[in-house]
Amino acid sequence: MRLRSWNTTAAICAWGLLLGGCGHGAPTPTKASDTTSSGAMPRTEAGPISTPARFIADDRVVVIDPGHNGGNAANPAEINQQVPDGRGKTKACNTTGTSAIDGYTEHEFNWDVADRVRDTLAARGIRVVMTRDDDTSVGPCVDERAAIGNRSGAAAVVSIHADGAAAGAHGFHLAYSSPPLNSAQEEPSQRLATTLRDTMIRSGFTPSTYVGSDGMNPRADLAGLNLSERPVALVECGNMRDPGDAALIESPDGRARYADAIASAIAAFLG
Repeated sequence: MRLRSWNTTAAICAWGLLLGGCGHGAPTPTKASDTTSSGAMPRTEAGPISTPARFIADDRVVVIDPGHNGGNAANPAEINQQVPDGRGKTKACNTTGTSAIDGYTEHEFNWDVADRVRDTLAARGIRVVMTRDDDTSVGPCVDERAAIGNRSGAAAVVSIHADGAAAGAHGFHLAYSSPPLNSAQEEPSQRLATTLRDTMIRSGFTPSTYVGSDGMNPRADLAGLNLSERPVALVECGNMRDPGDAALIESPDGRARYADAIASAIAAFLG
């Protein structure tokens, strides 16, 4: 997604990640507050995360991360605080995200699609954790979003975004951490991203014409991906500044199509 900074109006921004716990009995959607109110890991000095001795996942727990939040724009001091980026540097806690030309915001789109994905997965018996509870609050920071996922043992973490490139550039793309920093960022994350890409193509969506290759965009600069110790991918559903993509993004039917494709891909990844 493209970020609106406080001094300029369009620079790239993206990220997302995270997760909570699982339990017994009927699966129910879980909110970030259920997993972050206790046991939160303190923020550490920026730097690469170590490779775990082995990779273990709970195959019925998924985290869905709707990028940004509705309260971010009104709280610049909070979202501009610096947090670790996972590769020895720091970056802003969060950003406002982008918007369509008519003002429809990315954070609204992300929340709507994530909500639909959560409900679809829960109906399939998959326990879902959301990284934020609503579309009116601030944050959480990208490092905390990643920490939610790391504490959960999630089988998959998917961050949902939309981009803000020049009109005429269109299509979706998948970001994953590269070069990988741990075993979860290697084959599992790349397979998750590929499964999302292939499912979206089968669902009728067009891979990006302006970034990455064949809908895949390996990135080293996204803190939420870098800090994750779970299989993680970030989907940029389309370009909100392109009339064709914007029409799909702003349509309830279009958002339902995005959500169905993402949910189907996650279910396929879980196997």
